[in-house]
Amino acid sequence: MTRLPSLLRRCAIVLLGATLGAIAAEPAQPLGLIFDTDIGNDVDDVLAMGVIHALETRGECRLLAVTITKDHELAAAFVDAINTFYGRGDIPIGVCRSGVTNDQGKFLGLANKQDDGKARYPHDLMSGKQAPAAVEVLRKVLAAAADQSVVIAQVGFSTNLAGLLESKGDAISPLAGAELIKAKVKFISIMAGEFTKPDYREYNVEKDIPAAKKLAAGWPTPVVWSGFEIGIAVATPAVSIQRDYRYVAHHPLAEAYVLYEPPPHNRPSWDLTSVLYAVRPDRGYFDLSANGRVTVADNSVTTFTVGEGQHRHLRLTDAQKVKVTEALMLLASEPPEPAAKAR
Repeated sequence: MTRLPSLLRRCAIVLLGATLGAIAAEPAQPLGLIFDTDIGNDVDDVLAMGVIHALETRGECRLLAVTITKDHELAAAFVDAINTFYGRGDIPIGVCRSGVTNDQGKFLGLANKQDDGKARYPHDLMSGKQAPAAVEVLRKVLAAAADQSVVIAQVGFSTNLAGLLESKGDAISPLAGAELIKAKVKFISIMAGEFTKPDYREYNVEKDIPAAKKLAAGWPTPVVWSGFEIGIAVATPAVSIQRDYRYVAHHPLAEAYVLYEPPPHNRPSWDLTSVLYAVRPDRGYFDLSANGRVTVADNSVTTFTVGEGQHRHLRLTDAQKVKVTEALMLLASEPPEPAAKAR
């Protein structure tokens, strides 16, 4: 009888070891991330891609697709050049053909930049004309994903996601857009709106007001809004652009930043904040408003009303501003690693 407690303890230790071994043998899968961007209109989209690739290299997410709401053919080519720079040139890219912001912008020409007859930033997708429609890409990626395994960071216009929301069942999936989203998406992190100034018309909303209204009114999962005021509060230090990207002779992020607006200037980190929250929602970088709902007026003004609804928006304390700025600076400038090429 005196040996029974000892035997029970040994059995408990064996069972605990077996449980821990099973946990170790089945590591958690990284978060699936879709990045929807108007890259080419501002440079924060570019830096946000650096953050995404750093987080994937760390095993925190997996970039499933990039969909684009700027309607210029070099936007897709430049996205492919960035992905290839980080060793992930096979990531699906989808485009819209809306006619909205169809200018080349200040840095998309880097996709065609050559040195001594060779591409400075090698890539395969040379034009958005060769890319599939964004809604098709979104439906394919979501249909292939496990339930509730995907987060979407939207940092451009709502064009593509409104199109997804209104899409019908097809050969890709029998589910209509809203059903597919509800099944596969955990939440969406949006850089859009402004929640501290009345009557402010934020750019991402203003460029496609009908789409923004559809998304705000009908998106079936939780939505977290990173307003214009958040990115203003956490700017990317120009000194980081000048110093932290020197590990290669040419870096697409740093060169795009300089072409957009030469330093010294600290560019607001609008799109980076949405990505950071999307992948690390529980790290204390931001506070959140109460639950409620964002509405989009006909003139693009966004209004948040506390109450019923699945919408919240980000808030920042002074201490969090320092923490977020440091995190984004380090992540955006993190070098690619050889392991990143094994997808």
